[in-house]
Amino acid sequence: MTQNSFSGGIPRKSLTSAVAEKLREKIVRGDIREGEQLRQDAIAQEFQVSRIPVREALRQLEAEGVITIVPHRGAVVSLLSCDEIEELFEMRAILEPEVLRASIPNLTDADFAQAEDVLDTYDAALRNETNVGEWGRLNWVFHSTLYNGAHRPQFMAVIRNINFNGERYIRLQLYLTRALERAREEHRMLLELCRKRDVEAACELLARHIRSAGKSLSRFVAEHRRKQEETSNSKGATSVSV
Repeated sequence: MTQNSFSGGIPRKSLTSAVAEKLREKIVRGDIREGEQLRQDAIAQEFQVSRIPVREALRQLEAEGVITIVPHRGAVVSLLSCDEIEELFEMRAILEPEVLRASIPNLTDADFAQAEDVLDTYDAALRNETNVGEWGRLNWVFHSTLYNGAHRPQFMAVIRNINFNGERYIRLQLYLTRALERAREEHRMLLELCRKRDVEAACELLARHIRSAGKSLSRFVAEHRRKQEETSNSKGATSVSV
């Protein structure tokens, strides 16, 4: 296991944030899977810190809904139900178009150039399956670039947290279904509508895209979990028969 040291004069608050961010990254990448237990001693050893910032980081992630504290098990990565996934996307479909609506009139040529550069990098990452961990980050950078003109930090904080909670499922869906071309096309269409200052069309596309993605993702997760359960049951039956 790779060692990540955060010690050495860093204030506890910053240390807690650093540990929380690293754990988020590992969960999003799928290194730590849904339902998996997070042991404080193992995390402290991996990051070469005491258990105090680890405990505080876990509390922070619990407040964000990323992990759940289960009696007699401790902290585990939250497992979202299909209904919860659809609810997250419905929240996005309500919030994000409103932020985009406020942002578009304030976007500059530099903002559009930055968004296009991010899309080029994102497209390359989608084609290169070794960069799976970058998909979620670049997707967020693209969207946030288009939203920054709204100057609404509280909205952005809420939207970022919602995006994170669904991110690991989105990446898994893209990876296993190869639904990459549609993602590329819709991002390009959204950017073009923003460039044209077509606020209504851009917001309608964004809301439609988010709701469609939520329903598709919910169906995908349900089917993926069903197959995992069948595989697990099959292995168990084989083990018993032997």
